[in-house]
Amino acid sequence: MSNVVNLGGATRLDIPAERVLNAALEADLSEVVILGRDQEGNEYFASSIADGADVVWLADRLKFKLISGEYGDD
Repeated sequence: MSNVVNLGGATRLDIPAERVLNAALEADLSEVVILGRDQEGNEYFASSIADGADVVWLADRLKFKLISGEYGDD
């Protein structure tokens, strides 16, 4: 799949979790919060941020950007 190009922006189609995780590895992130569900629908959470308040702050900040269309969801 080396000929597949990620264009970025929003999509109305689901993207495989592996592709999203691989892109995150290449993004050189200093902090990460992972939310997800497994095949049985069980929720999964992990964070590199120790302080729960900082996790919530980041999640709310990015949620606002998503809702306001800053991530190209128009």
